[in-house]
Amino acid sequence: MKIERINPAQHWSQIVIHGDVVYLVGTTADDTSQDVKGQTRQVLSTIDQLLARAGTDKTKLLTAQIWLRDINDWSKMNEIWDAWIAPGNAPTRATVEAKLARPDLLVEIMVQAAK
Repeated sequence: MKIERINPAQHWSQIVIHGDVVYLVGTTADDTSQDVKGQTRQVLSTIDQLLARAGTDKTKLLTAQIWLRDINDWSKMNEIWDAWIAPGNAPTRATVEAKLARPDLLVEIMVQAAK
């Protein structure tokens, strides 16, 4: 089965499509001066754009992995997530506290979706 890689870099590809599954790179905010809600909004907006580029959308999410710098931000992040997620189409999900690549990053989200 063909594997399509979109925007490959040395360490990762932004999007990988294999069969009818779309895999997105872990996504972080560009404007890290914002709080966790603002960063989550940015991340989800980028995910919408990447899913569209791959020919799918958030109604076809299969799974999500979410990393928070501080697990105490879970309810704040969820407020934005719950407003974004397509009703009746919630994916499986795991959310953990993690030391992210830079101290100004508060959230990173990676999703997989059906095509």
